[in-house]
Amino acid sequence: MRILITNDDGINAPGLDVLTAIAEDIAGPAGEVWTVAPAFEQSGVGHCISYTRPMMIARLETRRYAAEGSPADCVIAGIYDVLQGAKPDLVLSGVNRGNNAGENVLYSGTIGGAMEAALQGVPAIALSQFMGPATEDLADPFETARVHGAGLVRRLLDRGLWDAGDYRLFYNVNFPPVGAAAVRGTRAVAQGFRRETFFGVEPHVSPAGRRFLWITGGPQHKPTQPGTDVAANLEGYIAVTPMRADLTAHDRLSDLGERLA
Repeated sequence: MRILITNDDGINAPGLDVLTAIAEDIAGPAGEVWTVAPAFEQSGVGHCISYTRPMMIARLETRRYAAEGSPADCVIAGIYDVLQGAKPDLVLSGVNRGNNAGENVLYSGTIGGAMEAALQGVPAIALSQFMGPATEDLADPFETARVHGAGLVRRLLDRGLWDAGDYRLFYNVNFPPVGAAAVRGTRAVAQGFRRETFFGVEPHVSPAGRRFLWITGGPQHKPTQPGTDVAANLEGYIAVTPMRADLTAHDRLSDLGERLA
């Protein structure tokens, strides 16, 4: 199996080392793992692509490249430049430091990488490690992803639902903020929404007198509705959410058609 991996935390992020180990386990001795990851952190860029500017790509070592672009850029570069158009069998994106659950999904570069792979017709899985007090006490904060990652990916490949539609399925996996031994299982859940948790801004004035704004996030440990991703993670379960890039509100189409007739 040939696997392409990327992330949004950057080529030197510890989560990418975890993902490399997961991918090598899945690919096996006869397989190939190719890395194309952002040269610098690209958290929060979503599905951005560098459509209006070129990006530099550099070979760091065998099958390992850094690109000055987003995770989606890296997937495109990996397929059409590094692999010369030979699509991989699987794209893995992550392992993100922090959860990509709830409303975070819409901002996530990790999700953006997996989404681009799906749009390119390649099976894809995004993986993220929810952080919290229990993971801070671990020698390896990515322990849960490291221990359970390969098995979870293998189960998705063997038993998951995969299709070849225009907006084909991809998967969003969030490992809970607990140690590996405390994981209670795996749940297939919907994307949730943390109510009263929003991104905002915090203004600062530089020594030169210029005014800058830092984007600030909301509390990450507020539960979402039962049966959704954050709630499952906070209960100790690995959350697996099937996704598509299609943003149509299909449940509202018929009613809207009647209203506009």
